[in-house]
Amino acid sequence: MLTLEQIKEGMENLRDWSLEGDSIVRDFMFQDSKVASEFIARVNELADKIDHHPLILMDQNHIRLSLTTHSAGGITEKDLEMAAEIDKIYLS
Repeated sequence: MLTLEQIKEGMENLRDWSLEGDSIVRDFMFQDSKVASEFIARVNELADKIDHHPLILMDQNHIRLSLTTHSAGGITEKDLEMAAEIDKIYLS
């Protein structure tokens, strides 16, 4: 588990993620639910590949992703790396 200082330092390289409790979260807006669902599918592919799955909440075209490492009891480097990869998916 990372310290608060390490988390804040790691988040400097992320786009629009915020710290909420023992998770980092980001909201994404899409033009419609179809595009939002396609984004979720790509995030799930990544999650399966690296065996690290975010909490995904979807309401039509709005998605909220939350990352934490339950086995470590908080945020780890794995969460920061996953967030960076999700940002790449969103921007592609």
